Amino acid sequence: MKTMALTVALVGTIVVAGAVAARADVNDSWITTKATIALLTSDGFSVSGVNVDTIHGDVTIHGKVETPADRTRAEQTVREVKGVKTVNNLLQVVPSSEKKLVAANDSDVKDRVEASLKTDIKMKDVKVASVNNGVVLLSGKSDSPAETLRAIKNAYSVNGVRRVASEIQTIEN
Repeated sequence: MKTMALTVALVGTIVVAGAVAARADVNDSWITTKATIALLTSDGFSVSGVNVDTIHGDVTIHGKVETPADRTRAEQTVREVKGVKTVNNLLQVVPSSEKKLVAANDSDVKDRVEASLKTDIKMKDVKVASVNNGVVLLSGKSDSPAETLRAIKNAYSVNGVRRVASEIQTIEN
């Protein structure tokens, strides 16, 4: 009887923990969607190549704007979204006259970083989420902080990379 009660309590705990984890994912998806909509529909500035990622309410925004004031307005817009805890603003200021040149180079940089990561079997779960004006955003999973560091160093070693931002989640065993 005690074993049965303990088993029921354990299963209940697991179900509740799973529901809480699923709720966090739903909230993050909701925040990402709302922040992206806010960035794309706000008056007064324009963000091109927008990419929004959210992990536990911490939002990273990536893309291109034309002026430093647009960069600030975009960050303020995301901060107003319900549920946002912090904003990591990786928006790059790129005047419209330079956008075509930057876009072509970013595509090449992304291809080279992805090819570089593929050469290392330990990097199979690390992806290039985006590249904007030479700033590489890595995402995915690694088994240890040392592997995360290796992925970041790997990306930095590629010609054309100006900076590396990481949203790699470390899953330590």
